[in-house]
Amino acid sequence: MTNLDDILEHVGEFDVFQKRAFCLISFLSVAFAPIYVGIVFLGLIPEHRCLSPGVAELSHKCGWTLEEELNYTVPKGKANGETFTSQCMRYNVDWNATELSCTNPLESIIRHRNNSDLLTTCQDGWVYDSSVQSIVSEFNLVCEDSWKLDGFQACVNAGCFLGSVYVGYMADRFGRKTSLLITTLITSISGVLVALAPSYLWSVIFRFIQGLVSKGSWTAGYILITELVGPGYRRTVAILYQGVFGVGLLILNAAAYVIPHWRWLQLAVTLPTFLLLLYYWCIPESPRWLISQGQNGRALEIVDDIAKKNGKVLPAHFESMNLEEENEKGDKLSPSLMDLVRTSQMRKHTFILMYNWFTSAIMYQGLIMYLGIAGSNVYLDFFYSSLVEFPAAIILVLTTERMGRRYPWVAADLLAGVACLVSVFIPEYMHWLQIIVACLGRLGVIMAFEMVCFVNTELYPTFLRNLGVMVCSSLCDLGGIIAPFVVYRLAEIWHELPLVIFTVIGLIAAGSVLFLPETKGRTLPETIEDVENFHQCCQEKSLQFDTSLLKKKNH
Repeated sequence: MTNLDDILEHVGEFDVFQKRAFCLISFLSVAFAPIYVGIVFLGLIPEHRCLSPGVAELSHKCGWTLEEELNYTVPKGKANGETFTSQCMRYNVDWNATELSCTNPLESIIRHRNNSDLLTTCQDGWVYDSSVQSIVSEFNLVCEDSWKLDGFQACVNAGCFLGSVYVGYMADRFGRKTSLLITTLITSISGVLVALAPSYLWSVIFRFIQGLVSKGSWTAGYILITELVGPGYRRTVAILYQGVFGVGLLILNAAAYVIPHWRWLQLAVTLPTFLLLLYYWCIPESPRWLISQGQNGRALEIVDDIAKKNGKVLPAHFESMNLEEENEKGDKLSPSLMDLVRTSQMRKHTFILMYNWFTSAIMYQGLIMYLGIAGSNVYLDFFYSSLVEFPAAIILVLTTERMGRRYPWVAADLLAGVACLVSVFIPEYMHWLQIIVACLGRLGVIMAFEMVCFVNTELYPTFLRNLGVMVCSSLCDLGGIIAPFVVYRLAEIWHELPLVIFTVIGLIAAGSVLFLPETKGRTLPETIEDVENFHQCCQEKSLQFDTSLLKKKNH
């Protein structure tokens, strides 16, 4: 029985038309990077201290250098036997007092006060390093309001989590292209509004709206390109599409280095995304989705256009035979959440994929936080961190076709889990080794992330594919929301406890992958029955293989 994959083998699985479409759609992955990890630069925490009225005047009067001013006027971090954050406390001193001397201005005051009366909070605001303008310095997201910075990023993941289901439904109900254009437009508009937000609350609201649709835009592009190419190139474009995300990270890093003001940086990474609306004229609808909806005429036009652009001719017998068979299997099927758990194999796939999405996200973001890329040079550290994305894609391209999907995926999870476990026993003075092992862990997590994404598309039927990916990947957003709590809160109990947690969930993920079927060389399923029949087929092949071995042994 022939299908759309058979047609693509004749008109070109990954020829001129598909290569052009891939290059265009890949810009969606590039544009998603600043939304997902832009907090690193938008929320950069500059050096800061409490604003103390009168200090500037006294410093000018006494001719202090900046070092002398900080030495005389900023608390050292310990008073009355207790350690405190000097960035959140200041001396409760009238710096305009005439009795203050230039050599030791606090000496006379400390002599007549108790330490408990000497310190107070930053009642008059803060002084920030002027070389960087971020949301932290503009909205004073420090000290008791530092949690608001976490909220600024959490709202994006929360938006992605809530938007996963309805955006996935829209793509499966109204088409990949329609969903892609609508979500891209809303993402671009909300990105501009973030840059123009008059207050912290409005910036959070607009970031939340970005989260509601940005991931849907990325996923719709991912599904569309994997449905336009043949099975021989599907895993390659899926991996490369995610690998292009690393290009977005490098562009973000370069833009942030050149543009130190968060509002202009936000505009710089957002305004070019309006050009993606040109997809309306450049990108076709998925013919596979059109066939599943019974729109054979439109699908045939697109397939014929693909053949012409590739310099091929669509065989006449495909026009009358294949599309009718596809239509019989999936005439205007409507996606439903219940379809994800209605049958035994669909239910097993859904739960395993959801767990692996959750594991990949919490380890990916958690290891970045634990590694602490914000070191002496945040731009250089972020650059090194971004480069890890590319070898992960190359390794998967070289291994998944030879070894299949499952074993590289299992190896990636094992690498991440073992790296976390090894990190627990590395002494603190061997910081260089900690960095190397942490990067290996990130390499494994990135590979696992890419694997769960494209295998997810291969395990669901066409009419349910986008909804299935969005629902399963919603656990990725949940992992992103709780990752900071796992890292920072558990580290207070035991510094290495987050690594132990990552080890456990990583090893469980590796074991769960073995319960999924191998999808290498498999035709994309069109209906739920195809999913169930594939499992039965695999069982029959396994039984035949065991029987043949038994016969050979008896002989």
